[in-house]
Amino acid sequence: MAELGWSAARQSAFAPLAASGLVPGRVVLEHNHVFRVWTTGGEVLAEVAGTLKHRASARHELPVVGDWVGVRLDPAGARSQIREVLPRQTRFSRKAAGRDTVEQVVAANIDTLFIVFGLDSPVNTRAIERYLVVGRHGGTDPVILLNKADLATRPEAVRAEAAAVAGSAPVLLVSTKGGVGLTELEGRMERGRTVALIGPSGVGKSSIVNELVGRDMLAIGAVREWDQRGRHTSVHRQLVVRDAGGLVIDTPGMRELQLWDVGNVGEAFDDIAALASACRFRDCRHDTEPDCAVKMAVDAGGVDRARYASYLKLQHEQADLARKREARELNDARRQARTPQKGPRTPDKERTRERR
Repeated sequence: MAELGWSAARQSAFAPLAASGLVPGRVVLEHNHVFRVWTTGGEVLAEVAGTLKHRASARHELPVVGDWVGVRLDPAGARSQIREVLPRQTRFSRKAAGRDTVEQVVAANIDTLFIVFGLDSPVNTRAIERYLVVGRHGGTDPVILLNKADLATRPEAVRAEAAAVAGSAPVLLVSTKGGVGLTELEGRMERGRTVALIGPSGVGKSSIVNELVGRDMLAIGAVREWDQRGRHTSVHRQLVVRDAGGLVIDTPGMRELQLWDVGNVGEAFDDIAALASACRFRDCRHDTEPDCAVKMAVDAGGVDRARYASYLKLQHEQADLARKREARELNDARRQARTPQKGPRTPDKERTRERR
């Protein structure tokens, strides 16, 4: 299990579950509520146990690709049961698409997050900032990959533009067709460590996964002639173990990335965070407060005005999400209070049920 990232610390924490008859496993694929799970005895198919579904307050507490889980194996070789989800060390999560204010965990227990953009179209630096906010808050180590570098006329200039907003996150030029940057990606793969690829649709994530794995594990979409955009091909999140060591999670392309409880937006804005200590108020939001060092730097040209506007937009989005979550939790509490609670079954009812 070490090649999957299992450690002595995880083994020690798992001891009580092992005593109850569960075995550790890692989720590698989910499809129609059926999970592929790697265990010490090999790969098994499993479903979430009813007790775990009952305990979960929301979908984000149920298994996702990358999770370590406690599995009760079926002795007959049929579908096993996932009875526990072990605590996640890191995650990449967002607000689920649609109107509902709920969290969607995209993948869990990620060490390095490859945030992929394609150079067959202009790179959106505001999108880079957004992905970095989510990735850093989830505890991952983000790396920006500018894929399809062979299609860019001035790739180094684009890389410099992305690096200007990436802060401490490395920015790498990559081309699976031209072989650019693949050696550097290979150097970031280590036995037992998990890399996940995240990004918009059609940026070539599956091609990078195939290169890292060393064989065509994932389908690759054709490129449309009229705009040179790749078709989105990954439809499921999937974890793959490399023969050379390391694990790779591929994810479907994202049409949108809405924030979910990202904490301090400033984690992805190193330049703004560095100025914050000089603000008059310790809890300054760098918006309407007086004597704000960040706003002064913007007016003096020390901070790019568009980047500052992006920071404010993400901060306002986070505050709006917090209000919606609070309203949803209040509505849920009221709905639960109105729901009649079933009392304990009386002995007479139990005997009647047995006779039936």
